[in-house]
Amino acid sequence: MEFDRPLIPATLIRRYKRFLADVTLNDGREVTAHVANPGSRLGMKDAGMRVWLESNDNPKRKLKYSWKLAELDDGALIGVDTSLPNKIVDEALRGNAIPGLDYTNIRPEVKYGENSRVDFLLTQDGRRDCYLEVKSVTLLRTKGLAEFPDSVTKRGAKHMEELACMVKAGHRAVLLFLVQRNDATSFNVAGDIDPEYLRAFTKAIKAGVEVYCYDTSVSNQGICFGKKLEITLPLVRAVD
Repeated sequence: MEFDRPLIPATLIRRYKRFLADVTLNDGREVTAHVANPGSRLGMKDAGMRVWLESNDNPKRKLKYSWKLAELDDGALIGVDTSLPNKIVDEALRGNAIPGLDYTNIRPEVKYGENSRVDFLLTQDGRRDCYLEVKSVTLLRTKGLAEFPDSVTKRGAKHMEELACMVKAGHRAVLLFLVQRNDATSFNVAGDIDPEYLRAFTKAIKAGVEVYCYDTSVSNQGICFGKKLEITLPLVRAVD
């Protein structure tokens, strides 16, 4: 998945109202950028952080910049936009780049469960329908260990319950964590941040929901689907 335009470097001043960030461009101008990420952005919202923006000339858009990447002091890049993982996974699915998910029919945003939409419904004659949910991962608190979620997510827990219901109905259900950063080597669930999500996750796994985790190759040109990461389930942060 390539960015539509060359990214522009800037320095973060502050992030506020969930979807807004004030930044300073290299020429000294201060502008407001859209942040397509409703999460806490834990670990990538400190003032002074180097960020990368994509500009647009759409007259219908109020803000002319979108925050796409955060850059850490060690040079590691993090994908900020939570709308991109579905596009990245869509490309991977259509290129048969995910073993076990090589279905002939791929339908995005299909209604299911209780007033929900699954990210992808995969179908093929002679195979069980597969309900695929994608989660964007950006949090890393321990070197090499990516985690999800970075804040309480009631919606995420609901998705786990609905995926488990699909398994009970005789279908496949898959949860795919996509790590939008290039410095992770394994993945874990951050149960200390959201105990209810951990409980729903654990229950869904026991019910037969499959879990995948892949990293990405992140650069100023784009974000590409990467390799499978180890899921350290035995080390899931304990919750009483």
